[in-house]
Amino acid sequence: MYLSDQRHIAHFDLDTFFVSVECLKDSRLKGKPVLVGGSGDRGIVASCSYEARRFGIHSAMPMKLARRLCPQAIIRQGDMESYSQYSRLVTEVIADSTPLFEKASIDEFYVDLTGMDKYFGSLQFTGNLKKKVVKESGLPISYALAGNKLISKVATNEGKPNAEMWVALGQEKNFLAPLSVAKMPGVGKETAFLLLKMGVETIKVLSEIPQEMLTNLLGKNGQSLWRKAQGLDETPVVPYHEQKSISTENTFQQDTIDIAFLHTQLVRMTERIAFQLRTENKLTGCVTVKLRYSNFDTVTKQKSIAFTAADHKLQKVVRELFDKLYERRMLVRLIGVRFTQLVPGNDQINMFEDTEHQVQLYQAIDSIKRQYGERLLMRGSGL
Repeated sequence: MYLSDQRHIAHFDLDTFFVSVECLKDSRLKGKPVLVGGSGDRGIVASCSYEARRFGIHSAMPMKLARRLCPQAIIRQGDMESYSQYSRLVTEVIADSTPLFEKASIDEFYVDLTGMDKYFGSLQFTGNLKKKVVKESGLPISYALAGNKLISKVATNEGKPNAEMWVALGQEKNFLAPLSVAKMPGVGKETAFLLLKMGVETIKVLSEIPQEMLTNLLGKNGQSLWRKAQGLDETPVVPYHEQKSISTENTFQQDTIDIAFLHTQLVRMTERIAFQLRTENKLTGCVTVKLRYSNFDTVTKQKSIAFTAADHKLQKVVRELFDKLYERRMLVRLIGVRFTQLVPGNDQINMFEDTEHQVQLYQAIDSIKRQYGERLLMRGSGL
C-alpha cells in the first residue's frame, strides 16, 4: 500500500456522459449506437456511445459522416439542462465525501486523497466513492488512483469504460512506456505527427530523448513533455469553487439616447465576456441586461437560455432584452451585461447546434485573441 506522506490523486470521469444521461431518460437506448449532437447534415457529434465507436465514430466528427458509417445510429439533439443537473448531483456527492476535489469539466473530477491512508486505504475509499456516485446518480463512472494528476488521468482513459485502475508509486514510467505518444495529454495532432515522423511511437522512446533535444525541437512544450514522459507532474488539485457570474458594465462619460451607439456597446461588451467564458471553459444558462437612466432609475431584465458561450447566440439575447427594457426614451447613463448559472463546459457542448464551420471559426478567433489581445479582433457590429 501507499505510504501516508505520498500524494494520492484519484481521477474520476463519467463514461460517455451525455449519452449516459440520455440512456437514463430513455432506457431503450442502452446497448445501442447513440450519437449526441447536431442532427442536421452540417451538425457535429458531441458524444457517442461505445457501441457507436465500433463503427469508427468519434466526437467532433461531422454528423453526416457518422450517419454514413452507422445508418442505424440513434441521434439525440442534446439537453444541456439535464446534463447540468446530473453534473451538479455528482459534484454534490463528491463534495460531501472528500476533503479536497477539483471539477475539471462538466463530467471530470480530481480528488486529492493525500494522507488518508493514515485512517483507511485510499484505494478502498476511491472504490467506495465510485459506488456511491453510481448509486446516487445512476451514471457509469470510471476512476484511476495514482501519485499525480497526469498518471491518474491517462490511466482512467486507458481503463474506460467502467475503469477501476491503480498505478502504484514508482511504476509511473513503466505504466506509460508502452502507450502511444498520441495518448499523452498535451500532445496534439501536429506534435504527434512530428514525433511519429522521427520514429517516436511510444512514450518509452519519448522518455529516452534528452531533455535538451526536446526543448530545441518543441520549445517550452518540449520541457513539459519530457517531464510527463518520465511520469512527473506536480500540478496541484485546485479546490472547486462555483463561480456565480461574469459581468461587465459601462458608464458613459456623457448620457446618450443614441440607440445605434448603445447597440454597438452591447455587442462589444457581450463579445468581451463571452470570450472570457470560453477562456475559463464555462457556459452560461442565464443572461441579464442592466440599464440606468440619467435620473439614476435602474432596471434589469433576464432570460434563461440553453447553455452556451457563443457570441452570436448571446448577442441576440442581449439585444432582445435591451429592446424590451428600454421603454422611456430617456438619456441612458449606464448599461451592463451579466451571465449567471455558469457551468463547466467546452467547445464540444456547442456542437449540439453549431456547424463544424462555426466551431472552427470560434477556435480560430479565440486563438488570435489569446495571442494578440482580445481587442485586436471584433465583430463589425461592435465598431
